[in-house]
Amino acid sequence: MGKSTLFNKLGRTRKALVGDEPGITRDRLSQIVLWEGKQFELVDTGGIVPDETEAIPEQVFRQAEIAIEESDLVLLLVDVRASVTPLDQELSSLLKSKGKEFLLVVNKVDVDSLQADAYEFYRLGVENLFPVSAEHKLGIDDLADEITQRIPEGSEMIGEGEIRVAIVGRPNVGKSSILNRLLGRERVIVTDIPGTTRDSVDTVLSYQEQTYRLIDTAGIRRKGKTELKAEKLSVVMARKNIERSDIVLLVIDASEGATNLDATIGGYAHEAGKSMILVVNKWDLIEKDTFTSNSLESEFRMQMRFLDYAPMLFVSAKDGQRVFKTLQLAKEAYESRLQRIPTAELNDFLSRQRTPALTSWDNPKKSFLKYACQVSIAPPTFVLFTRGRRKLHFSTIRFISNRLREGYGFFATPLKVVQRSSRS
Repeated sequence: MGKSTLFNKLGRTRKALVGDEPGITRDRLSQIVLWEGKQFELVDTGGIVPDETEAIPEQVFRQAEIAIEESDLVLLLVDVRASVTPLDQELSSLLKSKGKEFLLVVNKVDVDSLQADAYEFYRLGVENLFPVSAEHKLGIDDLADEITQRIPEGSEMIGEGEIRVAIVGRPNVGKSSILNRLLGRERVIVTDIPGTTRDSVDTVLSYQEQTYRLIDTAGIRRKGKTELKAEKLSVVMARKNIERSDIVLLVIDASEGATNLDATIGGYAHEAGKSMILVVNKWDLIEKDTFTSNSLESEFRMQMRFLDYAPMLFVSAKDGQRVFKTLQLAKEAYESRLQRIPTAELNDFLSRQRTPALTSWDNPKKSFLKYACQVSIAPPTFVLFTRGRRKLHFSTIRFISNRLREGYGFFATPLKVVQRSSRS
């Protein structure tokens, strides 16, 4: 039909997966669109098939129904080459019965000869009909103009003050269940079938006077383990959504323990400089005693030593135990990643740190470190200007990072420390 192609063209993005495999879009996807100085949120849904009985198609239809209920305007997309179908008639009747304003978008009008065929869809009893070719971006501007005409002047800009939180992890660790628990309703499809989520799904949530954009991503598999084109694309999209987030919730299955793949996914977020919370889900399945959480944490930490700065939280999406604590930690992490230390204060702090690695080889009383400054935030990045050509050992970089954490917190946030040397 081309819904995802239209979504990508209107949103000027490649967020929705597009391919020849039918049913690629399952969950609702959203994208903020800026057009002619106005903003609107565009939502893509899975293909609607009323009265479907299979598990995933049935939930796709339920997700689409929720999207319709929450929308101000619906775009009903039809295929000009298929002519008017019974399903087109059923969907238009459904929208009318719900009292929803909608625009009929006739897709795949790629050549002028198909314009007359598009007008056949007036049989559905609509007033607004837009012939387009999503693939070739024909008629898209007129459709966007029509949408923005319905937005009042002076409307608030969308997305200001949001904390962007990506929920990542292996397939079937409970990412979508955590998201649905946070929202208090079923926002994304949850089944026992691994890999149900293929697209990344954005949802905006307000909690304790803070707005969060929650990004539920597809389960990331090992390279070479993804057979279908859609699944391979999902992995690429998941990594892109890590890049556009502020905070990453890395979800681990408590009943299976930490794996090499968990560490690999954590490495993606670490390399991208994202603040991170390690969320150990399915805590309800674990037999516990006084030492269970400490022993499990030690086991997980051994697998992911490079994430020693990331706090670990044991949750149960099924019972809701500590799930909302993830948002509290995400807010604290977000504030930390924006922290900036004034240059004078930073140099005074570092001058009080005692380690032979920061002294000159030929004169122990002379500092090898000339001065330092913080050059950026998100993540906090520091440059150390040093004398001579000697390169700082990685253990010295780690020492400085640890002292900065002890002195200034930088909760759940990776630090970048870079050396710049000179001859003098």
